[in-house]
Amino acid sequence: MKVAYIMSRFPHLPETFILREMIALEAESVQIGLYPIILQREKVVHPVVQPWLKRARRSSLFSPALWLANFRLAFSDSKRYFGLLKHVLKEHKGNKKFTQRALVIFPKAVWMAELMRKEGIEHIHAHYATYPALAAYLIHQLTGIPYSVSVHAHDIYVDQTMLCEKINPASFIRSISEFNKKFLVKHCGSDISSKVQVIHCGINPKNYREMKNKRKGKFRILSIGSLQPYKGQEYLLKACALLKRRNFEFTCEVIGGGELYSSLEKMIHDLEIEDVVQLLGRKTEIDVAEYLYNAHCYVQPSIITETGKMEGIPVAIMEAMACKLPVIATRISGIPELIEDQRSGFLVPPEDEVALAERIFWVYENPEKARELGELGYKKVKKDFNLKKIAPQLKDLFTQNTDRLAGD
Repeated sequence: MKVAYIMSRFPHLPETFILREMIALEAESVQIGLYPIILQREKVVHPVVQPWLKRARRSSLFSPALWLANFRLAFSDSKRYFGLLKHVLKEHKGNKKFTQRALVIFPKAVWMAELMRKEGIEHIHAHYATYPALAAYLIHQLTGIPYSVSVHAHDIYVDQTMLCEKINPASFIRSISEFNKKFLVKHCGSDISSKVQVIHCGINPKNYREMKNKRKGKFRILSIGSLQPYKGQEYLLKACALLKRRNFEFTCEVIGGGELYSSLEKMIHDLEIEDVVQLLGRKTEIDVAEYLYNAHCYVQPSIITETGKMEGIPVAIMEAMACKLPVIATRISGIPELIEDQRSGFLVPPEDEVALAERIFWVYENPEKARELGELGYKKVKKDFNLKKIAPQLKDLFTQNTDRLAGD
């Protein structure tokens, strides 16, 4: 079957999990059409991205084909075209940023709708309930092609503009956590409960090597994530400053790029921890796997920002657990669905550098017990966050929906 995948940007390093999901689905005989709202240039890309770049549908606002598609619909079905446009602008009224982006997405969605019809797309799947879901909703209104939405975290917690309207007509909503499902049911009503399916994001555990058993040299702490406020790296840096006073040899490496790079760099200087903490910038998945292999402990210090932005269930934690690393993360959002505190890892309160430091030091002082945590973490990922099991679940949902419509 042919399924169109819509996401905000491609390629986007922090959203490699979407690419892995598409690859896993194609291994299950699902033909994927790639429709990013923005096809962007990245300095650092994974090697597997290259063939997908050639397949991506380019929806540039400077494309004559895009505007011809809009003119055709505006003249052939002006009531539907302008009615939808007016409705979208009305629903986004009062939010200048959202209105501007909606004005960009609308003509792109019209072009995508025409192209999807020609290509025989049978189902649309949008990753994130923000602009990708809006595009899927519009295409559905124009073509009748069924769609589904994967909801993650900030896409439903920060702003709920048109949220219920975008997900109500969907064939199903894929929530990556039970935490998200409870929020959606509370916000949009119990009627959608049966429509929300909890299917985690996942990885292929076989792609990761177990961490080194030898504990020679410095104790190595690793953290991975885009440098944004909700990732909470500042609390890891403060924890490192506390750990430095304990006079044991360690290093802390932070992989990721983003808006906070300069401020975190300054913080490292102000805390006088340049000798133990490094910001490594963006890395490919091959590089990330190597850093995981050489680490002794993984830390995810995520927080909830004032706007409500937070993690879903970070794929980086899954990768660390696949390497049998002891993991320390914060008790927010869906993370407790992945980590059982003091069994398959450690959970600490957000914004608590003291708790982070204490757990890191515990891992350092108790290598054998920490290894047991890593073993149980690996089993959890292999059982519940394994792409080999997740891809068939998604395929079944796509297929069931298509078969139901064919029967109708």
